[in-house]
Amino acid sequence: MSKAGGGRKRKASGKRRGSPPEERTAERGEEGGPDEAVAFIAETVAELVKLAERHRLEVLSHLLGMAQLEAEERLRTRSKHKLS
Repeated sequence: MSKAGGGRKRKASGKRRGSPPEERTAERGEEGGPDEAVAFIAETVAELVKLAERHRLEVLSHLLGMAQLEAEERLRTRSKHKLS
């Protein structure tokens, strides 16, 4: 017999939920603009894609892959604009 409402519990991440991303970044002593944010997102999403693929989460893997492609494209276009 299963318990009612027996869903998975989430662990606290240690982040303050209500603070904007800029404040959370400042709390860690990091600075960065949009280029750094996009690079971080591309790198992080790539790891999430691998995780989703490992667990055969096809739709999630596909969606995360799209986010990765978007971030990488944004990196390419921003670097091209800086060269001009």
